[in-house]
Amino acid sequence: MSDYRRWTSEEEQYIRDHWKTQSDAEMATALNRMEGAVRAKRRELRCSPQKTWTPEEERYLEDHWGTVSIPGIAKKLGRTVHAVKVRAVRMGLGGMLGSGDYVTFNQLMIALTDNAKSYSYQMESWVRRRGFPIHTKRVDKCVWRVVYLDEFWKWAEQHRSFIDFSKLEPLALGAEPDWVAEQRRKDFQAFALQRKDPWTPDEDSRLKMLLKQHKYGYAELSEILCRSEGAITRRCNDLGLKERPVRADNHGKSSVWTDADYQALADGIRHGDSYPMIGKAVGRSEKAVRGKAYFTYLTEDADKVRAMLEGGPWGFGAPEPTVRQGFNLSRTRTEVRKDLSVLDALLRKRMNDLGYDPYWQRFMCQNWDLIKGCSAGCTDCDSCTEFRRIKPQYCRMCGGEFLERREQTFCPKCRAMRKKQAQKKYAVLHARGWL
Repeated sequence: MSDYRRWTSEEEQYIRDHWKTQSDAEMATALNRMEGAVRAKRRELRCSPQKTWTPEEERYLEDHWGTVSIPGIAKKLGRTVHAVKVRAVRMGLGGMLGSGDYVTFNQLMIALTDNAKSYSYQMESWVRRRGFPIHTKRVDKCVWRVVYLDEFWKWAEQHRSFIDFSKLEPLALGAEPDWVAEQRRKDFQAFALQRKDPWTPDEDSRLKMLLKQHKYGYAELSEILCRSEGAITRRCNDLGLKERPVRADNHGKSSVWTDADYQALADGIRHGDSYPMIGKAVGRSEKAVRGKAYFTYLTEDADKVRAMLEGGPWGFGAPEPTVRQGFNLSRTRTEVRKDLSVLDALLRKRMNDLGYDPYWQRFMCQNWDLIKGCSAGCTDCDSCTEFRRIKPQYCRMCGGEFLERREQTFCPKCRAMRKKQAQKKYAVLHARGWL
């Protein structure tokens, strides 16, 4: 037998007539061919038994197309991957990735933002910091990041202050929860009318002209220029302008926050209102509202404040400040000053109890301690035989002479200056994000 002979039309017709009644081995014997060659020719002539798709199999394919992987469907139905793809095309099911109750992460970012952010920023800010629900989906050999819409809406309700819903077209992601329409209206009032493009020379000239009149505050300038208060502050710093918007009247009884103001602030954050809208409701600037939120909850992120506030009154769930946070809070500075005043009073009482007031020599004696009194054990300075004059010291920085009982490298004036330099350096490094 030879497998290199050309197939004649009679041999091909024989296979067409007998493939249903004879096996490949029987046809190979009749045609004087090898069994493998007959099998290959039979498949080439499409003379193979085909498994018909049942209505149940088609229904399963239609229900799970886009949610279950193609190999998973093929394994479930006992068919090849190619057969599943061909049947899906014939049924008009569309692409695998475009089917199902999800969208790709890139499609969602395009729908939610008007300007394309970098992928690394989206993964850091959305996924890692805020726990955005993202999944990976494999189609053949490609891997895609997809977002299930039901999980997205649950996440968006908890982070409604982070997303600007005025940029999301209605029904762009299909059916929306009931709260989305109201949030879109609030975001449009708060953000849609504020420009975010670069400042033009005409806007700079107009800003300078308005500032020179010395009668407009941040809120009025924000409405006139259609810019946020933060953008106006940053532009004044960039241009190096000496003039600044008129500061709000923060003195008197009108500046005190009432219980109604705190309730309006809590309700606004709880309902997803922006800080400018809350400021208009309570009659204060956006900066004042942000400062009050940070003063109580140590963050300006409205979503984090809402999670801590829950359904309680203002101040409910507020965290305790750390040492670094308390350094910048006025309430902790007030408490520290109060505690220091009490300590100063106790120390003065202790000094009076020692009974050394008439003796001025103690201020020049090395043995004198402000708390314990005379460390040499003398009862009074007149009969003291252990007097030791404080030795003068010299500052390493300025070279000046100063008197202190404890050994110091720098004089008090230079120590205060070095402390202020260290504070300025820390502020710069902290602003650059290096600390």
